[in-house]
Amino acid sequence: MRDRVPDLKSARVLISNDDGIDAPGIKALERAFKRICGEVWVIAPESEQSAAGHSLTLRNPLKIRKISKTKYAINGTPTDAVLLGVGQVMKDCRPDIVVSGINRGGNLGEDVTYSGTVAAAMEGTLLGIPSLAFSLVTPDGAKSHWKAAEESVINVMNQISNLKFPRGVLLNVNIPDCLAADVTGIESTRQGRRKIGCEILEGTDPRGKTYYWIGAQRDEDRSRPGTDLEAVGRNAVSITPLGLDLTHDPMLKVLKGTLS
Repeated sequence: MRDRVPDLKSARVLISNDDGIDAPGIKALERAFKRICGEVWVIAPESEQSAAGHSLTLRNPLKIRKISKTKYAINGTPTDAVLLGVGQVMKDCRPDIVVSGINRGGNLGEDVTYSGTVAAAMEGTLLGIPSLAFSLVTPDGAKSHWKAAEESVINVMNQISNLKFPRGVLLNVNIPDCLAADVTGIESTRQGRRKIGCEILEGTDPRGKTYYWIGAQRDEDRSRPGTDLEAVGRNAVSITPLGLDLTHDPMLKVLKGTLS
C-alpha cells in the first residue's frame, strides 16, 4: 500500500471516470496529467455511467477493449474500470495514483453518495492507492471551461504532491466553471448539504402507461461557511477529504450505553 502522492514527474497515474471513455472531461484530465506526470494510463467505462454510485458488476461478464498501449475501455461501471484496471490491465505496473473525472457537473454535498466519479476514487482508495475525484461545476446547459479546469487540476496536484493520505480517505475536488483568472484560490472544505431528486416528473408513455422521471433539481444550501458548496459559489476550488468508514462515533457511543 502506498499512502503518499509520489513525486509527480515519476508517478504512474490511472485515470478513470463515469462519463465514458470518450467524454471531454476525461480527455482534459489526461492532458493535464500528461503535463506533470511520467506515465498516464486511461481505463474507463465504455459508455456513460453517471449516478452509478459504487456499483460492481457481479452477474454479467466484463470485457476489456484495448485502444492503445495505455488506454482501455471497460463495459461496466466506474468501480469495474478501476478494479480491472489495477487488478488486470496494470497488475504488473500498479499505479501510484488513481484519479477520476473530470466530471461535467459538480459532485457536492450528498451528490457524492450517487456519484460514479467519486466511486472510482473510492475503489482506488480501497485498493490502497492515493485517489482523487475531480468535477467541474458546470450549470445545466452551460459551456464548460475545460482548459481552465486543466489548470486547476495541475495547481491542485502541485499543492498536494507528497501529501500523506490516511487509510480509507480520498480527496473530492470540485472546480468552479469559470476562466482561470477568475478562480479565487484552493480551499479545504467539508461536505455541504445538497440532495438531488427533489423534482419527480410524471408522464404517460405511448402505450398509456404512467412513468416517472427524476429531475435534476436539487435542494441545497450554499450559505454554510466552510462547505464545498459555499467555496465553489465564490469561485474557489474545493477539496473535501472523504472517509470510507461511515461509522457515526457519537451514535455508536449512545448505542453501547443503551445496549449494555
